[in-house]
Amino acid sequence: MKAIQFREPGGPEVVRYDEVPVPEIGQGEVLVRVHAVGINPPDWYLREGMKVMPAEMRPALDFPLIPGTDMSGVVEAVAPEVNGFAAGDEVFGMLRFPGFDGRTYAEYVAAPASDLAHKPAGVDHVEAAGTPMAALTAWQYLIDLGHDVPSPFTGRVHRPVPLRPGMTVLVNGAAGGVGHFAVQLARWKGAHVIAVASGRHERFLRKLGADEFIDYTRTRAEDVVRDVDLVIDTVGGPDSTRLLSVLKRGGTMLPVFFAQYDPEETAGRDITVSNIQVRSDGSQLAEIGRLLDEGALKVGVDSTYPLPEAHSAHRRAAQGHIQGKIVLTVAP
Repeated sequence: MKAIQFREPGGPEVVRYDEVPVPEIGQGEVLVRVHAVGINPPDWYLREGMKVMPAEMRPALDFPLIPGTDMSGVVEAVAPEVNGFAAGDEVFGMLRFPGFDGRTYAEYVAAPASDLAHKPAGVDHVEAAGTPMAALTAWQYLIDLGHDVPSPFTGRVHRPVPLRPGMTVLVNGAAGGVGHFAVQLARWKGAHVIAVASGRHERFLRKLGADEFIDYTRTRAEDVVRDVDLVIDTVGGPDSTRLLSVLKRGGTMLPVFFAQYDPEETAGRDITVSNIQVRSDGSQLAEIGRLLDEGALKVGVDSTYPLPEAHSAHRRAAQGHIQGKIVLTVAP
């Protein structure tokens, strides 16, 4: 089969379209003929050799390797003990995450059945492939963590804040993968949603249900917003601290990417800061799939590229300002 491999760490130029063996399925797995692959930040972190992490935390990587966690496709074969899936079923999933053995940038993938859900009939393979990691991240932050594994970043187990009508949620970086799902899930739960992104994303986010929109290139959220119940910050970085001022006393800050906050400031205002490491969960993905089928959730697709042009997709990712998800298409 054909697959994308990274033969060494580096930029998009290390992305190779290679011939590799079709994987064999093991216990609890199904073989999936991949139709589309969702691209996520861990893919380019992996390509770069995980230099985003402190040196002492970086995992040992064995090159060459096939990247990818998210995919949508059709079941070709099923291990004998697997129930709930059969050849011909359309499925989608985030495979073996956290970890780097998803190997979805390929024409076929061996997938743990527990990581899969049946693809919603109301979305195509491209939309389904763009869903798993981003939607599961938003779901596990906001709705249901689904496990009791402490976050590797804090050592504590995250507790989602029960969202209810009357609450106000601000989503920073609202147009991206996690952000656009967070906007929709908060709105689904009845919260008043303030979306922060660049101006070109306003129409997109209002269509997804944002009640208010702030163009961060013109207005700083901390200058115009106060008394928010919850902030989900998908941007992170050293500027994240400024968003503490928009929270009411007793509010919650949910950073998706690395961010540090003054513990004296958060303790003084009784602000909870919590984060997660998203984990594969087929049952949660099935619930997300039902929302997709009902039209309560929609998938924003920024752009698509054929599998052999994965290097171009990674260059697009490096440009930033992504609206929804970047997806690779694999010819059926």
